[in-house]
Amino acid sequence: MSSLKSLHSEIKCQTCGIRQLCLPVMLADAEIEHLDSIVQRKKILKKGDFLFSAGDDFQEIYAIRSGSIKTYTISADGTEQITGFYLPGEIVGLNAISTSHYPSFAKVLETSSICSIPFEKLETLSRELAGLQKQLFKVLSGEIRDEQELMMLLNKKNADERFAAFLINLSTRFKRRNLSGHEFLLPMTRSDIGNYLGLAVETVSRLVTRFQKQALISIQERHIHITDKHKLSELAGTVCHV
Repeated sequence: MSSLKSLHSEIKCQTCGIRQLCLPVMLADAEIEHLDSIVQRKKILKKGDFLFSAGDDFQEIYAIRSGSIKTYTISADGTEQITGFYLPGEIVGLNAISTSHYPSFAKVLETSSICSIPFEKLETLSRELAGLQKQLFKVLSGEIRDEQELMMLLNKKNADERFAAFLINLSTRFKRRNLSGHEFLLPMTRSDIGNYLGLAVETVSRLVTRFQKQALISIQERHIHITDKHKLSELAGTVCHV
């Protein structure tokens, strides 16, 4: 673990393998150095650790370098509602800007490496660097788009469509990271998937079985292989990009 921490502390934005997915994507090397000066590399977080909790003061946004995070809220009656899953290169915490408090909990799903970015410093720097400001607006726009897509997903009447759309969305996001869009590990549990999609965990299990019988996917524990992406995309109501 000590060697992992040492490696993590040496990472710079200029040499980060996912820089093209994160804030530096539109910046020149000199500008990336300015951004790198305000980025703080947090220690490695373990499964079950919290990045932040609902109600905490908003001070930073977080870029996931490796691993995955889920965000969720808890209602007055104690019911948990998962609001999102975040993968490497994605930014967590942007929805706290308007209220200055994090509206949800962010919990680590697997061992994760996180970069924290003080928002006040980022805001100041973005006024100086046009590329950074543009990328920040792009990330914020993506947050709005993701919220709209979630609403459309949950409004689908058919459970098969919801689950298919969820898998295609993950496939697209993994492919964006130059990883396989056909074979990947699900970092979340079936219970988490059901909570996110508004389905009972038993329904998710039945969908997994049915999709396998239809030769759309094959799955072993959390390792999934999309065997017919065209048909899965058609079921999800999306265009297939192989």
